[in-house]
Amino acid sequence: MTATTALTAQNTQGVSDIHYVPSAFVAKQIDACFDDIGVDVVKIGMLASASTVDAVASALEKHGKPTCVLDPVMVATSGAQLLPPSAVTNLREKLLPLTTILTPNIPEALLLLSDAGITHPPIHSVRDIARVASLLQSLGPKHVLVKGGHMPLTHDLNIANTPDAKEIVVDILHSGSDDDGVL
Repeated sequence: MTATTALTAQNTQGVSDIHYVPSAFVAKQIDACFDDIGVDVVKIGMLASASTVDAVASALEKHGKPTCVLDPVMVATSGAQLLPPSAVTNLREKLLPLTTILTPNIPEALLLLSDAGITHPPIHSVRDIARVASLLQSLGPKHVLVKGGHMPLTHDLNIANTPDAKEIVVDILHSGSDDDGVL
């Protein structure tokens, strides 16, 4: 079952418009899902506005904080920021503490850290991506999976600086130990 939060008009060139579903209606859609067949796991994607983030967080609280996968769709492939700054803050403060697993790509991970005022090391290697995952977990989610598709690596797990050096893409799972991930 689905609760639609926003619709985008976009192509490979970028996002030209976003239609926001009113947050009160989003809450009604969520309630309808929970009230029908029940919900074991919630997967959250694009939320689009601060009021929608608030509505979703309230619904999760209301319905007993189910297992929650949060893919914070905040930055389009084109680089456009899809979530306004106030919504990024709400997401960080209200949804991350309710999240079982957070699955940002690297630009989204860095945006969340920046919004929290957390300085991260420059990313040069897979170890730096793992450090970003650890810092993100300090914001509240139980687990963090940083998706590395935006930063291809060389065979020795350093950031590829040329197209020919791009050999591997690595996702980093952090679950609370500094020994997590691919290291």
